[in-house]
Amino acid sequence: MTDRDTRHRQAMQKLKSHVDERVAKAREQRGQLLVFTGNGKGKTTAAWGTVTRALGYGYKVGVVQFIKGLWECGERSRLEDDPNLDVAIMATGFTWETQNRDADTEACRDVWAEAERMLADPDVYLVVLDEITYMLKFGYLDIADVLEALANRPAEQTVIVTGRNAHRHLLEAADTISEMQEVRHAFNAGLQARRGIDY
Repeated sequence: MTDRDTRHRQAMQKLKSHVDERVAKAREQRGQLLVFTGNGKGKTTAAWGTVTRALGYGYKVGVVQFIKGLWECGERSRLEDDPNLDVAIMATGFTWETQNRDADTEACRDVWAEAERMLADPDVYLVVLDEITYMLKFGYLDIADVLEALANRPAEQTVIVTGRNAHRHLLEAADTISEMQEVRHAFNAGLQARRGIDY
């Protein structure tokens, strides 16, 4: 065995020992609050990936789409026939298209009622609140109501919140925060969103 092989083996043994120690310390089992935020692309896509994973194990999943509801969604189209998937969509879709605060607020509250139903259901293993951060930013929802629903959800239920500029109280409550950082985005160079890639 060469010196290089020996050094590599020692480094991997040290890494394995470190990982094994951390795994042994992780003993708590419960649902989690995950926040996918930041200006980069991929927050909703990551959430749908987790939806696919949970459905793959036969868990019930609820998805509430607060912003992109009226757009085509390849993930939703592919998975919507799964009997374990429940999707609620905000009727007005992109709020900057309607430019009607009252209509948007009413639509938001209607779909939030669906979210509250999912968040109270112990049979729903995963709930995704897609783009709910905008609803808080625009004042369509009160952060206290959202935090209360999250705090009172079943202990085994995991929730994923997506969207830019996540409210600081959501960040404080989160178990995991992933921030998508934009380094470059094709849209800024004039490239259109691409079907099957961007939506």
